[in-house]
Amino acid sequence: MENLIALLIAAPLLGAVVLLCGGRRLDKAGHWLGTLFAAVSFGIGVALFIDMLGRSADDRTMFQRLYTWIPVEGFQADMAFQLDQLSLTFVLLISGVGTLIHIYSIGYMEHDERRRRFFGYLNLFVAAMLLLVLADNYLLLYFGWEGVGLASYLLIGFWQHKPSAATAAKKAFLVNRVGDIGLSIAIMLMFTTFGTFAFGPVFGAVGQASEGKLTAIGLMLLLAACGKSAQVPLQSWLGDAMEGPTPVSALIHAATMVTAGVYLIVRSAAIFNGAPDAQLVVTVVGAVTLLFGAIVGCAKDDIKKALAGSTMSQIGYMILAAGLGPIGYVFAIMHLVTHGFFKAGLFLGAGSVMHGMNDEVDMRRYGGLRTYMPITFVTFGLGYLAIIGFPGLSGFFSKDKIIEAAFAKGGTEGWILGGVALLGAAITAFYMTRVMLLTFFGEKRWQPDAEGHAPHPHESPKSMTFPMIVLAFGSVFAGGFFSIGDRFVDWLEPVTGEAHGNPPISALTVTLSTMVVLVIGVAIAWGMYGRKPVPVVAPRGSLLTRAARRDLYQDDFNHVVLVRGGEHLTRSLVYVDHSLVDGVVNGTAASVGGLSGRLRKLQNGYARSYAVSMFGGTAILIAATLLMRAV
Repeated sequence: MENLIALLIAAPLLGAVVLLCGGRRLDKAGHWLGTLFAAVSFGIGVALFIDMLGRSADDRTMFQRLYTWIPVEGFQADMAFQLDQLSLTFVLLISGVGTLIHIYSIGYMEHDERRRRFFGYLNLFVAAMLLLVLADNYLLLYFGWEGVGLASYLLIGFWQHKPSAATAAKKAFLVNRVGDIGLSIAIMLMFTTFGTFAFGPVFGAVGQASEGKLTAIGLMLLLAACGKSAQVPLQSWLGDAMEGPTPVSALIHAATMVTAGVYLIVRSAAIFNGAPDAQLVVTVVGAVTLLFGAIVGCAKDDIKKALAGSTMSQIGYMILAAGLGPIGYVFAIMHLVTHGFFKAGLFLGAGSVMHGMNDEVDMRRYGGLRTYMPITFVTFGLGYLAIIGFPGLSGFFSKDKIIEAAFAKGGTEGWILGGVALLGAAITAFYMTRVMLLTFFGEKRWQPDAEGHAPHPHESPKSMTFPMIVLAFGSVFAGGFFSIGDRFVDWLEPVTGEAHGNPPISALTVTLSTMVVLVIGVAIAWGMYGRKPVPVVAPRGSLLTRAARRDLYQDDFNHVVLVRGGEHLTRSLVYVDHSLVDGVVNGTAASVGGLSGRLRKLQNGYARSYAVSMFGGTAILIAATLLMRAV
């Protein structure tokens, strides 16, 4: 079965090559081919999963080495893959949800002239993401990491005829490059510290490294995770990335790209376990981003940008859990999987609403859509209940465990992190209830567009509703299935370590507290958006609301500090270069040139002048000789 690991990546990669190089002759069937290649990868993943279940817990890690990639004395990188419980979990999520998004895209992109190319980019993205999670060393992981960045750039900017989409793609690429620098530095530090960057040897030698070096490596890995997973301070690209087609939003912001940072931290658990300071920074970043994304999501009227803020917040939960150490690793991945179901379903539901509303994204121009789009309403509603943590649904089981793990951290730190997680749950209930009320309830508020065409809301075709229904089942049942008998914990513990802790309060108290804040959040949203008519034009709002609409001024901060600061720094360096560096060089050259010009005048070509010079020199030499003798 080890020989099948490479085929997981080869199938979508072959699909990308065929679709991107096959030309227009594949336009009529390209979308089916792209979906088929993604489904083949998922089928192989299921076969490997069944095989792994038949093995003992100690014999579930499989390796496949293809060849030596870079053979240099003292430096060797292998093209090799590692499949264990952690990577297989990601394989099933990426290929499974990815296949559903491919199916959804068949209907959503039906009228796009470049649909074949779109499916080629989707296949490329899936292949790069699978390479990232299957690599058995950090250098190969970096190769997949960069591939994901490239594919996301192509997908976010797919409608490059829109300046906003082209700008968003460049912004996502550049911000991620900042995080990528962190990963490259971490790999260099690993090699200088351990002499290798393969997972096994690095993790085995962690005990021999100083805490300072482990902390440096951990912080650089965290910087990389912040870029890919849109965590503070590298979160500014996520909202703008909504300019891409909605299936891209579901693929990137639900199950794949934004989860790469969580995977990187959990995969590097041995490093972070030896660097408590780095772990603390991870929890702080997760807690800050958790609240940051939730607050931003509260004020957005664009349905996709509201969900983007939600994604930022939910990934913050996962990063927070990953920073808690062994007690939180498994729950970070559990929430990652359940989030993949309900957030993908929410994004696809948003796309279905846009499909029926002439691509309108302003929720203030929706209202009452539940009667026009019943399947979308039910599936979106189940995703909504799952993400707010309604009892019995997936989010209830995974998010509550993170809150319990935060309290179990102990001491003041545990109380602070647990309190932040509880507050985030309340805000989540508020902004997601707001999305539901503005979209599906109340009076209809849609209006004719600039050309006088009024929307005629209708249900989406079956190719779009089928994936939404499947994801809705995952939103409802996945969390409970994972929790019964601690299935998911037992599955991942051989990789992530034993999840243990002594929370200062009982699990029942945490659950009741979560339910209380959930009800409070829903009630506040109902009071603001459910009991009275919603204006089509958003009111001015409070100072916090205006700040949240502008993403808490993150772009303004980046522009003032980084863009303008960079411009001033560049101008200063240019001035120093011209005035000081070039001044010294040009001044020296001018001095030599002036001196040579003056000396050149002595060489006038007249024999009498040379004779006088020789006579003068001889006279000076004789006089000097006589003077020296006299002395």
